[in-house]
Amino acid sequence: MTLPSTTPASITTVLFDCDGVLVDSTEASEEAWTTWAHHYGLSPAAVLAGIHGRRSVETVADHLPEEQRAEATARIDGLEVATADRTRPIPGAAALLRSIPPTSYAVVTSAPRELCRARLAAAGVPAPPVLVTSEDVMRGKPAPDCYLLGAARMGVAPAACVVVEDSHNGIAAARAAGVGFVVGVGESADARDVDAVVPDLTAVGWRDGRLLLG
Repeated sequence: MTLPSTTPASITTVLFDCDGVLVDSTEASEEAWTTWAHHYGLSPAAVLAGIHGRRSVETVADHLPEEQRAEATARIDGLEVATADRTRPIPGAAALLRSIPPTSYAVVTSAPRELCRARLAAAGVPAPPVLVTSEDVMRGKPAPDCYLLGAARMGVAPAACVVVEDSHNGIAAARAAGVGFVVGVGESADARDVDAVVPDLTAVGWRDGRLLLG
């Protein structure tokens, strides 16, 4: 894929995913979900295959009957908060967020609000001015709800947003929301569904109201 040098001039707002884009929580999250799977007598491998880019409530629903889901979701959310101190920053994330005006970006995540804030703090990444979390929508990624809400809270149309994502579910949500541009981060980003791919956020900058790529 040929990397564009900037996002289009029509893009005014950046919507960042959190995990895998701003912070690296993979090791901590997989440890929490493995503990959770053992508690319920489930295969950790089967559970881990479905966690990325999704709300915990939806992953739990894949594996447990309805009467267990509320307790089980509270359990995994607690386990993930307990491991949040092992979250690391994605290279370039903190510097990039500090360079973008607070009125120009938001974070849109499948994580609960408490967990997202704990991971950002542990990684030394600035808290966002606008945050959309799992509690704010009825349907998680790959449904478009979170990115539609993110654009609405920023006061712009989805077409005026660039989404920065790493997971297939997140990229699908961005596309379903009709955003104007999608940047994939890291090896997990599906280059067929994005407009540009970067290895991490050291390859992204901000100047004159636009993201610089490469």
